[in-house]
Amino acid sequence: MNTIRIPNGYNLNLGGRPSADVESLPEPARLALVPEHIPFVKPRLSVAVDQTVQLGAPLMEDKRNASVRFLSPGAGRIAEINFGPRRVIQEIVIERDAKEEPVMFERITESELETIPRDRLIDAILTGGLWPLIRELPYRDYARMDTAPPLIIVSLGSLEPFQPLPQVYLAGKETLFEYGLKALRRLAPQVHVCAPATGNSLPSRLSTLVTLRYAGRYPAHDPGVILYRIKKSAELNRAWYIAGQDVLLLAHLLKTGTYPTERNIVLAGPAAATRKHFLTRLGVPLAAITGGRTKDANLRHIQGGVLTGFTGSDGTYLGFFESAVNLLPEGNRKGELLGLFRPGFRRPSYSRAFASKLSKAELVYDCNIHGGDRACIACGYCAQVCPVDIFPQFAYKAVLAGEVEESLEHGLLDCVECGLCSYVCPSKIELAQTLRKARADYYIEQSKV
Repeated sequence: MNTIRIPNGYNLNLGGRPSADVESLPEPARLALVPEHIPFVKPRLSVAVDQTVQLGAPLMEDKRNASVRFLSPGAGRIAEINFGPRRVIQEIVIERDAKEEPVMFERITESELETIPRDRLIDAILTGGLWPLIRELPYRDYARMDTAPPLIIVSLGSLEPFQPLPQVYLAGKETLFEYGLKALRRLAPQVHVCAPATGNSLPSRLSTLVTLRYAGRYPAHDPGVILYRIKKSAELNRAWYIAGQDVLLLAHLLKTGTYPTERNIVLAGPAAATRKHFLTRLGVPLAAITGGRTKDANLRHIQGGVLTGFTGSDGTYLGFFESAVNLLPEGNRKGELLGLFRPGFRRPSYSRAFASKLSKAELVYDCNIHGGDRACIACGYCAQVCPVDIFPQFAYKAVLAGEVEESLEHGLLDCVECGLCSYVCPSKIELAQTLRKARADYYIEQSKV
């Protein structure tokens, strides 16, 4: 087994780490699919308000490829279809029935899995609505099913603060995970199971399945970072990836013939009063996770990673890919009295501007920018932390100048959208947001060719 070491990156010393304890939440009265947070998809509705649906019934399809469908996480009545600006579908809300009738899909036994044709397996995953869980680098759209990838990366563990622990969501489900890996091996000639080199107590039965370990700081866990360090040919740029917990969902669908409903969610962050794992439903309301478990009313809900996730609220629902809710103080308070003369032992900083740089104690991060926009000062901090060795400041300037080819030469497509460049920038420039949009625009443009 190989271990790759990622020299760059940066760990946020964020307080609010969750415990490994798991609490099962009560069944929510409502669930939702959140199309707005699914990248590149152009939704076409398959349902209308007041229509009754079964668990696993189609709610929408992608206009780009009608075979890619998104299914209902619960059975009941379509209570709301909420739209945002430009009629973007934000949420499809289902009011659950007491008795949830599921749609039945094809069941594939373990013996059948050994010889099943690849096309039939893909069709089973497409019909069951879980194909978008398998995503393709470098753009992170769902995988193209018409060509076989050279490699699939399965991620166990994350250096994001904070995500569910593999030892928690895999406990008691080792057989199901092994079944999921067998299915993935029918889709690609090579499957890499990746886990941290330290600090990850996987069940011993599954430790033998790990083929690659990574060591380093955030975001060393990211499939794009791992691929950047191991690829030896341009062909590997088309690699696919899937999260470890999503392998369980895939396996559940294929083995039982029913749409999966369970997901392990982490509630964490300095503004969370209760920090642990919760076993709940796909598409659960955030209020079901955070209700009565917060320290302050003036806080921000972040679905997913602190630097990469989406802002939510108690009135919104968990996204299709998300497995964490981080609560941070908004920080919209007045300046600290005589703050200029304080050493800043509790102030997070990448630079050596504050004394906190010398401490290893966990810090309380808030959502303040802590400064104002200004021009790039060529400090080079963004390049120092970039895990894939690009020069974000040069790629950013090329994007602003409309020089697409130059931005590609500076590594735009290698960018893993980790958000570190924006975080460490003393000029408060939204580097990550600009590069993310430029990559998406380039992908959409290339798709038209």
